[in-house]
Amino acid sequence: MSSQNPYELLGVAENASFDEIQDARLRLQEQYASDQKVLSAIEAAYDAVLMDRLRLRQEGKIKVPDRIRFPERLAAVAPAPPPTPTPSMPNWLHRFLDTPSQGEILLPAAIFIALGGLTWVLEPSLTLALGTGVSLYFLNRKENKFGRSLVLTLVGLGVGLLLGGGLTALVPSLQMVGHPGTVAACTSFVVLWLVSALLR
Repeated sequence: MSSQNPYELLGVAENASFDEIQDARLRLQEQYASDQKVLSAIEAAYDAVLMDRLRLRQEGKIKVPDRIRFPERLAAVAPAPPPTPTPSMPNWLHRFLDTPSQGEILLPAAIFIALGGLTWVLEPSLTLALGTGVSLYFLNRKENKFGRSLVLTLVGLGVGLLLGGGLTALVPSLQMVGHPGTVAACTSFVVLWLVSALLR
């Protein structure tokens, strides 16, 4: 074994990488673990290879990988963990709001506009009943929770009637437009449309 050069003794080529040299050394140490003389020869060969590599490196004959030459760059390049998104709204509110598609907004809007037009011709209480049913249908279709849909529809209807009544009281000229309940019914349709499109 002593007649071999250090690279041959380790069983690696002269252009082997540092990792290959390290692996060869560990493999030979495991293989000859009981032979102290061979282990000493392996260590001497490993040291000789390292010294030879150091000399070649100082002479500029070996290109040192950037990850070894500039370890601080590697640390600087490491990506930072993504920031934890902070909820923009409370959890309870997030459970009620929906992100509807264009169809889920436009179809109820068209129906409520048609009902608003019918309010000028028919009795407002009749169109309000139809509007309440339409809102209930669209809300229940989203998650099949009839009780919740009924409560949201009734709350929307109440808010709409209150807003419509307040609007009629603030602007008395609106009472002359048609039936006394027409403005309240149309305002309710807007609120019911918002409830059926944006809530779940």
